[in-house]
Amino acid sequence: MGISKHPSRVSLPCIEKPYPSILDFLVERSPSIGCDLWAKRLREGKVLDEAGEPISSETPYVPQKRLVYFREVAEEPVIPLEEKILFQNDEILVACKPPFLPVTPSGPYVNECLLYRLRRKTGNCNLVPLHRIDRETSGLVLFSTNKATRGLYGGLFLNGTIEKTYEALSEVTHRPEISDWEVENRLVDAEIWFRTKVVPGEVNARSIIKLMTFRNNRAHFLLHPLTGKKHQLRVHMSGIGFKILNDRYYPELLPKQEDDLENPLQLIARRVKFVDPGSGKEMEFESERKLIL
Repeated sequence: MGISKHPSRVSLPCIEKPYPSILDFLVERSPSIGCDLWAKRLREGKVLDEAGEPISSETPYVPQKRLVYFREVAEEPVIPLEEKILFQNDEILVACKPPFLPVTPSGPYVNECLLYRLRRKTGNCNLVPLHRIDRETSGLVLFSTNKATRGLYGGLFLNGTIEKTYEALSEVTHRPEISDWEVENRLVDAEIWFRTKVVPGEVNARSIIKLMTFRNNRAHFLLHPLTGKKHQLRVHMSGIGFKILNDRYYPELLPKQEDDLENPLQLIARRVKFVDPGSGKEMEFESERKLIL
């Protein structure tokens, strides 16, 4: 069994009465775990309050009350691919992530995630990711190493003052007639929770996409996300008619299968560029990972 060495915390949201039971809240928040398993964890005292006291199914729902638990899975997959630290100082760490490794714990992955690998490698338990990339995507991820300056560096992403460049490959039968796209639309969670869809409404997702080369029925693109919605680049590429090579989610959801380590999603978080909000220096980092041309 895989059990996280680091606690997960959740606050009970402020909602109108009648309040749900603690069990109902946990099941609704994490339906993949299931009612029976959440009930078992409550009976075994595996869900705690902030004082470390066990929560039971009879504990009343109190808005803003904090719950603490340790994620666990019956059998945790091992990702036999390595991450690489490209830069580290007193404020940030820049890592290059392999495909199939999640940035933080999710689904069946508890300790097999970039965050916990880097905490073990550096000994710094204050490491926190400043942004996320998909589990299937490889490339650069920035972490805060200092709790005191975390908000300063998080502002790079919140305010859009960091330049992000991705690269992607798409398999096509002929050279596209145009080579530049500006995609703007509204993205929300789809009916299947791990997918994203386009809906009418106020724009909340923007990307600039440029075709760079075309040969052997493969088109090579540079992508600049101006916002950071879940699966944004995958949805935007699919929306203009170019499925990213080896994408199992878009444009259609393919049957579930084992990770194909030899044929990962051909999407790489290639480069980040920003002015360091602490030192004022211009910073630029680039992944050495390769697309399968």
